[in-house]
Amino acid sequence: MANQFQLEAPKAKLSPKNLDFHSHSRLDNYYWMNDRENPEVLAYLEQENDYKEQCLAPGKSLQETLFKEMKSRIKEDDSSVPYFKNGYYYYQRYEEGNEYPIYCRKEKQLTNEEQIILNVNELAEGKEYLHVNALAISESTHLLAYASDDVGRRIYTIHFKDLQTGETFRESIKAITGNMAWASDNKTLFYTQQDPKTLRSNRVYKHILGQNQSDDELVFEEKDEKFTLQVQKSKSGKYLFIASQSTISTEYRFLAADNPKGKWKLIQKREKDLEYEVEHYEDYFVILTNADGAKNFKLVKAPIKQPGKIHWEEVIPVRENVLLEEFDVFKHHLVISNRFNGLSRLEIHTWDGRQKHTIRMQDPAYSVWLGNNPEFYTEVLRYGYNSLTTPSSIFDYHMDSREKTLMKQQEVMGGHNPEDYQSERIWATAPDGQEIPISLVYKKDLFTKMGENPLLLYAYGAYGLSTDPYFSPSRLSLLDRGFVFAMAHVRGGQEMGRHWYEEGKMLKKKNTFTDFIACAEHLIHEKYVHKNKLFAMGGSAGGLTMGAVINERPDLFLGVIAAVPFVDVVTTMLDESIPLTTGEFDEWGNPKEKEYYEYILSYSPYDNVKSQDYPHLLVTSGLHDSQVQYWEPTKWVAKLRAMRTNNNLLLLHTNMEAGHGGASGRFRALKELAMEYAFLLRLAGINQ
Repeated sequence: MANQFQLEAPKAKLSPKNLDFHSHSRLDNYYWMNDRENPEVLAYLEQENDYKEQCLAPGKSLQETLFKEMKSRIKEDDSSVPYFKNGYYYYQRYEEGNEYPIYCRKEKQLTNEEQIILNVNELAEGKEYLHVNALAISESTHLLAYASDDVGRRIYTIHFKDLQTGETFRESIKAITGNMAWASDNKTLFYTQQDPKTLRSNRVYKHILGQNQSDDELVFEEKDEKFTLQVQKSKSGKYLFIASQSTISTEYRFLAADNPKGKWKLIQKREKDLEYEVEHYEDYFVILTNADGAKNFKLVKAPIKQPGKIHWEEVIPVRENVLLEEFDVFKHHLVISNRFNGLSRLEIHTWDGRQKHTIRMQDPAYSVWLGNNPEFYTEVLRYGYNSLTTPSSIFDYHMDSREKTLMKQQEVMGGHNPEDYQSERIWATAPDGQEIPISLVYKKDLFTKMGENPLLLYAYGAYGLSTDPYFSPSRLSLLDRGFVFAMAHVRGGQEMGRHWYEEGKMLKKKNTFTDFIACAEHLIHEKYVHKNKLFAMGGSAGGLTMGAVINERPDLFLGVIAAVPFVDVVTTMLDESIPLTTGEFDEWGNPKEKEYYEYILSYSPYDNVKSQDYPHLLVTSGLHDSQVQYWEPTKWVAKLRAMRTNNNLLLLHTNMEAGHGGASGRFRALKELAMEYAFLLRLAGINQ
């Protein structure tokens, strides 16, 4: 693989800037990159992209092979399992050769004629990027509202379409979040708008069809900068909710959906460390909450007329070792999604409390989730399932008879036999004695537990988001070439319960990094990987983990992929004008407080780059990223290149048309993945 001895890397201009806080001074030579409109910045990004292309050029044929291989596994003319709502079966499908979905429906019966609701391919014509965020259909079923973003910065425009005539209205609502909900009168739409600078969702407006956006009524404004807003509709369709949410606190308001001119009422006022979610069931609100010390959450119900906490009546109590994550309500059944020993489960309860059971799963490591269940009067639950070896599957489960029907399993074109692959769940011991679960998969006939295989170790570990084992057709391109793939379920996620999250945030964030290192060392010790063929990957907050880990233990890894990495933590968290910053003080801490400043500074990857050898590194970024600003990975790469003591590959790939999620469309995204896989494979000595 080409290296810096053969090609001259871009050299970023040094423009020293002192950043002073808490009587402490930091020197930032690359602060000038914080200007998206500066031609010098854009020119530098293009230089980095050109350099990356030159370095990866010898592997272009492998990259093209991988892309064709991954694309060939996709069923190009695929469709989703239809679900029934309000008189129609809804589904989405893809046509061969097209990047984007086509949203469709059929009235009453699946044998009836198809109606195309929205063809995203037509909307995307001539555009480098397009993302449709949400589709909302009015109660009459005649009107569609949908939100689209053609930049990648997650700033959307809502459009309206008459589903009877097929006409798209000239009327639109611009510069909004894409979150919305119809009232029952088929003409009033509630939507959220973000602060134009920070992109924090902070206002709810009411739009009446036919009026100008400038005349839309401001319904609610969230002035606490730690909170964001979302508007949603109950499953019953009878109530609208405004949810104000921060990392550690929640507040809901509700309104009868048939009374859009009415006054919004509070369910329970916000309190620090009180979180809750609300759904409607007959004369009650059903509420998932951590109230009264229920760290792993419990389920309560409250009368709609008196919904405050004082009236909450317990339905499902808190359990010490079981995290209650989600729920769904049906006429005769309550469905609970909970987590035990790091794995999700689905529990079925009857409302009278007399019966409950858990749906059985078969793999040692798997993902299971509640599917699309818009119907209230049904005994059938739809849920999704997959594992590291089993393709994504949709089941319909009869909650009384306990019979399950496989409605659809993701088809891997060219064939896939789960029996050819082995999935395992093992445990590593962190420095503080905590046992950390690892899920892994490999192809049986290419794996020898003699420490010879290359291995890619992935982690996220933030925001209490659990990283569950899942099937990826594209990942087969690694497994079929002898790679082992492993997921480290590090603290900061919520896999093992609420305490797992709390032990990996704020002043305990370093547990995430030491957990990851412990998992890497365990995999080497147990001979799942050759000690010189270990690779790591993480994105966004997982990219922070990559940055922190290679500062501390660069010797562990041959190569690392850091996708849109959050690496300039101190500077970002001190700048409240940057999107998302204020809402994350309860995740990382507020560095305006000296204790948090010093702690964040002690691990922030950009601030802790050292004069030492570093692994081969591929860093990806999006120019229009609203979550991790492009300058974070750009500055990080520049500083690494200036300070490191070896000449391993150090590559920055900036998508100049996309944001946090990378390229849009199912095939464009595969091109970026093929680039990443080619990077790993060639470092491992696998060239075809």
